[in-house]
Amino acid sequence: MTTLLQQVSEALAATVEAVSPGIVRVEARRRLPASGIVWSTDGIIVTAHHVLEQDEAIRVGLQSGQTMPATLIGRDATTDLAVLHVSSVDLAPPVWAEPDLASVVLAVGRPGQRAQATLGIVSALGERWRTPTGGLLDRYVQTDVVMFPGFSGGPLVNAAGQVLGLNTSALLRGLSLTVAISTLRRVVDLLRAHGKIRRSYLGVSTQPVRLPAMLQERVGQETGLLLRTVEPQSPADQGALLLGDTLIALDERPMRDPDDLLTFLSTDRIGATVRVRIVRGGQVQEQAVVVGERP
Repeated sequence: MTTLLQQVSEALAATVEAVSPGIVRVEARRRLPASGIVWSTDGIIVTAHHVLEQDEAIRVGLQSGQTMPATLIGRDATTDLAVLHVSSVDLAPPVWAEPDLASVVLAVGRPGQRAQATLGIVSALGERWRTPTGGLLDRYVQTDVVMFPGFSGGPLVNAAGQVLGLNTSALLRGLSLTVAISTLRRVVDLLRAHGKIRRSYLGVSTQPVRLPAMLQERVGQETGLLLRTVEPQSPADQGALLLGDTLIALDERPMRDPDDLLTFLSTDRIGATVRVRIVRGGQVQEQAVVVGERP
């Protein structure tokens, strides 16, 4: 008589077996190899940035046992994502899905020849979050899964065998997170198009400051961003912004804290002329600044 525990065990084994063709071994560091996920049938593989200790002589191991060279398309340290390409026509991408808070999940990796897995549950779903290095995650998953060595770059899989995202242990010290499909799609597309993540740039450093009471009522906000530095020859410098100016809006969007500025400076702003509203000498002024690309 088959017990419930046996049924669960067999179902989990079947899930790992089903998703296994879409998981590869990534050999790009001296110690234990890491994992990667097949993104598309044209040879694109997504993995974690931090497991690539070299840009060349990268090799990828497939479920078939075949090992082949891989080319680095691009990487983004701020989201801990990297894109590889292999010349193989025998790749099987997994089925992707949006994460569900009530999911039992498996973290799956291929640090060796065979796929390995560990079981847990989704404990939290995070929406927009800026990583400590400045990257933007549209969504992420936190689980109680214990990631084994070599699992970074591998998938988080739900009970239906669908991949919810890519696992990484490098975004927060001591905590493993899963980068969800929306962020993966955006970063992979940008890396494939440009080989890097293009970031817009003003060339300033800022800190939040409280505006004088009479200005708060006039501009409709309590705080702005004091320009602590303005880099020489930067877009801000060329746009006549000065050290000590207080930035209060960009294209009518209020700038109350540094994250407002980081969010505004998206890739599509590069080359755009924006209206910059500042407080200088107690007076509100407007300047025009052409947004640059971060060197």
